[in-house]
Amino acid sequence: MKNADVATAIAATCEEIKQVLLEKNRAYGNSALAPLRIFSHADALEQLNVRIDDKLSRIARGREYHGDDTELDLIGYLLLRRVARALRQPAQAPLARLGPGGEFTREIHG
Repeated sequence: MKNADVATAIAATCEEIKQVLLEKNRAYGNSALAPLRIFSHADALEQLNVRIDDKLSRIARGREYHGDDTELDLIGYLLLRRVARALRQPAQAPLARLGPGGEFTREIHG
């Protein structure tokens, strides 16, 4: 498999995920990042964490609801979580970077 083929596949997959997220955002309003809070008063980030936990539970137990794409939903929620964190703290340092010696370091925020 050529690098160009992999790069094309990555770009196509990312575009698919982007389109799904944008379509769901239009269909549901901005419910993931600006929930109505009728029953739950948790902030949007915590609500996304709960949705992510639910999806991971389904994967771990091997139980997927007919018609759902749990993997795609999980990727979507993880991206929305990243967006929520970025919007909440736009001036914050990046989540990951190369250290002074070129090593990969991970910074966890929120």
